[in-house]
Amino acid sequence: MRKLRWVRDGDGLWDLDVSTPSTLNGVARPVPSDPIPSVLGLSRGIRLSRPKQVDFFQRFMFMPFVPSYSRIHPSPNTNGGGLCLQRVVSLGIDRWLGTVLGQFNIQKLVSNIKKNGFRQPTCESPWFQSVATHLRDKSLYALDFCSEFFLTPDDTLLLSLESYGHDDYKTPRKKAVFHHQFPHHNLTLEAASPGLFVDKDGTFWDVPLTMALDLASVASSDNGPSYHICINHNDGPPKEFGSHKNDSMVASLQPGLSATTAFSFKNSVDVWRSEAPKLKMVQPYDVFLSDPHISATGVIGGVLTACFGENSVRAPPGDDGSCRKGFGLGVRRGKCAVLADSFVTLSLSAQYGTFQKMFLDLTRFQAVLDFPSGSTFFSGAARLAKDVYNSRPPNLEAIQEACPNATLSFQQQLAGPFSFRVDSEVELDLKSEKFLKVKDPVVAVEYALQVLGSAKAVAWYSPRQQEFMMELRFFES
Repeated sequence: MRKLRWVRDGDGLWDLDVSTPSTLNGVARPVPSDPIPSVLGLSRGIRLSRPKQVDFFQRFMFMPFVPSYSRIHPSPNTNGGGLCLQRVVSLGIDRWLGTVLGQFNIQKLVSNIKKNGFRQPTCESPWFQSVATHLRDKSLYALDFCSEFFLTPDDTLLLSLESYGHDDYKTPRKKAVFHHQFPHHNLTLEAASPGLFVDKDGTFWDVPLTMALDLASVASSDNGPSYHICINHNDGPPKEFGSHKNDSMVASLQPGLSATTAFSFKNSVDVWRSEAPKLKMVQPYDVFLSDPHISATGVIGGVLTACFGENSVRAPPGDDGSCRKGFGLGVRRGKCAVLADSFVTLSLSAQYGTFQKMFLDLTRFQAVLDFPSGSTFFSGAARLAKDVYNSRPPNLEAIQEACPNATLSFQQQLAGPFSFRVDSEVELDLKSEKFLKVKDPVVAVEYALQVLGSAKAVAWYSPRQQEFMMELRFFES
């Protein structure tokens, strides 16, 4: 379920769409966090749509079916998503590509057979007819119809319709995405009904209708300023994925309009970078992973959000209708609110090896420290300073507020193009005896597609979410 991205892919700042096998589309948008969202909507890495990924596996990696596993299913009356197989049929002409992605639920078929059993084979009803009876169960199947139009070299339009065969989930998922590439900006327009979101606890939410406009600057170098603007509109109360009941606990997903803008400045410093020559006449398995180095990166910026509608409850009013905390600002009047805050991200990346030899020629490590809310940090730091000045024991909650969110990533080549990778968040928990808590680890095996320069097939598993998925990633470091 996790992104499995290095900091360079999102600058450690903009959250990307989360990969998940819970739906055919294969992605879910992260729920904007409070009090100030560091998630600005449609920020994405370079990726193919799910039908294109499955088509690539079939054509070039000789996989007749692509497996996935999910513990949940978009129906409250099923026994979990289970093990599924996917296959796609594609047709392309000129500037149009159409695909039909089919999914078959093996685990539910086995459950049906165990529950109902086989009919005793007779001359009139042989065993294969009994199997065919189970296969006619519509709840075993799901289909995704996708059309992608390449309007111009810089404009694409994608339309998709996702339908499940189970009677308890008759509402199809519809999505339209328009993308335009300016010389120095990327523009994305998206409408989804319902829109799928996932919060930091791994819970999925459906919003009946969500529309978004996203404009992001494209930096000409790794260092320097950048900005991001996103406008979101949600219509209808959110529902927990697979549930028929509304849930009003997710403030940022409530109906309303929100506009978010952020500005950041990034600076990277090479502590050490190898100048040793690479092996001659040997192409690296991944050209982006062929430079041994130790480098540090810092990102600092500010974000401003305006909310109009029921989602303005995310800004709690004070006595005068405003709330100030540290360097953060929140003002609420009726169903309108304005939120502002600052953020900082620090990262350290280290790599040994050029990823050219057959064994153990790539070892990577990265640590990311994220301060998503400057107001929370300064509030906790001020409380700690006050406790120290008054010779009082430090407040545990203040210590946790002043501590950053930490993410650790480790990658090791096994043999040839195969490497092992693990990503995990590390959380400070002073109330427990262990102090540190590993949160939402993800393990993966990557296969570098050497002929494409920088591309890889990734098979990952999330123990907490109990999800398994195979994906393609291009031009990621």
